[in-house]
Amino acid sequence: MTAQIPQMHAWKPEHLRLAVSAAGVALWAWNVDTDAFTMDERGFELWGMPWQNEVTFEELSAHIHPSDRDRVRSAFAATRAVLGSYETDFRIMVGNEVRWISARGQGEDVGIVGRTMFGIFLDVTGRKQAEEGNELLAGEMSHRVKNLLTIATGLTAITSRNAPNTEHMAHELTERLTALGRAHDLVRPLPSGQGKAALLGDLLSVLLAPYDDMGAFKGRIRVAVERMGVGEAAATGLGLVIHELATNSMKYGALSSPTGTLDLTSAADDGEVILTWLERGGPEVKPPGEAEGFGSKLVRRSVAGQLGGAIAYEWSAAGVIITLKMSRDRLTT
Repeated sequence: MTAQIPQMHAWKPEHLRLAVSAAGVALWAWNVDTDAFTMDERGFELWGMPWQNEVTFEELSAHIHPSDRDRVRSAFAATRAVLGSYETDFRIMVGNEVRWISARGQGEDVGIVGRTMFGIFLDVTGRKQAEEGNELLAGEMSHRVKNLLTIATGLTAITSRNAPNTEHMAHELTERLTALGRAHDLVRPLPSGQGKAALLGDLLSVLLAPYDDMGAFKGRIRVAVERMGVGEAAATGLGLVIHELATNSMKYGALSSPTGTLDLTSAADDGEVILTWLERGGPEVKPPGEAEGFGSKLVRRSVAGQLGGAIAYEWSAAGVIITLKMSRDRLTT
């Protein structure tokens, strides 16, 4: 038994109109002698223009984005010399809205009937926005990688000058780079006005999580700060600062004791964010000597240079209290 091949239903004008409408295609015709330009109803809707029998190509061009106008005029004028089909993408202005349009047709007079060229318009705004988003993301990632490489290079150079041996250098450098990695794990877009990387509370909690697991009980590190975003550059600087403070606490402060605690709280004051680092339950602390170590220098430079603030220490018998003042504007960039 021979299989029957289904017959295609005969296309009728109304069927073609339905297909064109379903595809979101706008039809246009352009008389190359009179410059008269006509479109179907969808075309006028796409361009944000009221329906009329025809417009001139120059009138239509007035709605093209100024940066694309000359290019589009030249492209349409050159279509008669194009071999085969052509396509050009450009932006139009509909009020304050920018739309991307793809114009497609047939060149070299192939598509001309009665001195009129025919073609279609497609709204490709979504595709263009996706492409621009991908380009922006690629550029942003390249920028971040370059920044991290610059920081890593600087840390390597400075650590090598202060390390007594290669083993100590490798250990210190690895820990600092790991802290940077934890900070950048949180880098992601946030809502407008909340910074560009991570929430402050999330960033501090992630950076300090490894030290919380080293005590006699979980939860000895408590973070209670305002909900605000931290920008990419600030996240890097703050990550280094918190790592150095936590490392010192593990060596000499409350985190060196299994039952020692650390509380981080924040307050706002005239364009500044004040972060208070409070240690309790550790060994008695004493002020360091006059000679400032590399870690302390790194903290001060990071706070002043990247966070636009200052750091102060109070060496109380119960535990060290560190006050970190940061510029709110600098923190969110």
